[in-house]
Amino acid sequence: MNSELNWQKSSFSGGGGEQCLYVAKSQGEILLCESDDPASIISTSPEKLAAFIAGVKAGEFDHFVN
Repeated sequence: MNSELNWQKSSFSGGGGEQCLYVAKSQGEILLCESDDPASIISTSPEKLAAFIAGVKAGEFDHFVN
């Protein structure tokens, strides 16, 4: 994980630095990485992340965790 970026940890992530999801913004892109594999960073646009979050809030992905 690039320490030069302002990474924000999800408040729903587990304690102790394990199983954490981090989000940062760089050059207009949204970056995401997990604490267990910080070298694997995915990027998306703010618009696509907003659409995903709206889908999560609407319950569109609940079948993946139930």
